Amino acid sequence: MRFKTNYPGVFYRIAKRIDGNGDEKVYYVRFKRDGKLIEAKAGRQYANNMTPAQAALIRGEYIRGKRETPQETRKKKDEKVWTIDALKEAYLEGTPNGKSKYVDLNRYEKYLKPTLAKKKPGDIKPLDVERIRRTACKGKSPQTIKHVLTLLKRITNYGVKQNLCKGLSFHIDTPKLDNRVTEDLTPDQLKTLLEVLDAHDNQDVANILKVALLTGMRRGEIFKLMWDDLDFHKKTIHIRSPKGGQNATIPMNPEAESLLSSIKRKKGSPYVFPGKDGRQRMSISRAANDIRTKAGLPKTFRMCHGLRHTYASMLASSGKVDMYVLQKLLTHKSPQMTQRYAHLRDEALRNGARVAGDIIGSIQLGKEKDNEEKTAQDRKRK
Repeated sequence: MRFKTNYPGVFYRIAKRIDGNGDEKVYYVRFKRDGKLIEAKAGRQYANNMTPAQAALIRGEYIRGKRETPQETRKKKDEKVWTIDALKEAYLEGTPNGKSKYVDLNRYEKYLKPTLAKKKPGDIKPLDVERIRRTACKGKSPQTIKHVLTLLKRITNYGVKQNLCKGLSFHIDTPKLDNRVTEDLTPDQLKTLLEVLDAHDNQDVANILKVALLTGMRRGEIFKLMWDDLDFHKKTIHIRSPKGGQNATIPMNPEAESLLSSIKRKKGSPYVFPGKDGRQRMSISRAANDIRTKAGLPKTFRMCHGLRHTYASMLASSGKVDMYVLQKLLTHKSPQMTQRYAHLRDEALRNGARVAGDIIGSIQLGKEKDNEEKTAQDRKRK
């Protein structure tokens, strides 16, 4: 049923409220364009904060051709040819600015665009993907190939989810990788690294690396760390959007507390380790690589990631931390990721068991020695 308003060409219907309980008004406008009567939805009372006056303004924009009706927008969308290049633009438009967006754009331009830019997802053949593997990605690592093909999947899946196009007609197989690399440092390497960190010119980056070592936090989590996330009273650190999913809280050990409390706040920035103009930091590569070189660490050692592994390895090999606790400290979503450190804890437990065996063995050896001495004394008496 339609209900009139005080504004010409504006009416509403009653519908179920979509963002709460009860009903709400849904406003519509009617107008003529090129002699044709058009009816278009203006918006909802609560969901869009729509009023009769606003609906009347929208009607005026429709009449003057300054606004497209939802029907016209849908028609244009349907008529647009959604090639991989067009889908890439739409996909990246909804991606937050940052390093990952920049990397995706570079991968697309270098590996996907030359072969697939003008093709629609439904027109792509397995041979096209094979050409990308053998030609565009020739000589590249399995990890790079996987990243490129995964980007293609994400772009086409975006188009399907947005109902813009049909998806690929086949499944893309990506290289199978074992990403469970456990990096670690020897006591000597760790000692040298700490000396380099203390003496380095860039103390902001040095402190970031120390936090990774003292807390096991990921690089991105440290970059996002705000002063409001630090509770020096409860001795806790709030982690925003960890890789595992939901926000998490981990304990702050005394060494981390001492380090974090010594850092001076940058005026106007909420971040503990702010980047340019007080905004969230995006990279530490240059200074971190310099620190790695001066510490004599292998080029394959990833500084933040490697120090997180070192933190976990130290706890696991101590034999004092069980796998469940380690999982919570590392904010792993599932115990499977934490199991990579299980052998270190098992070795510590075996060492503990050996101590018990040595004690029992020494007692038995002492008894045997006492028995031998007693037998020798008995023989002398005879």
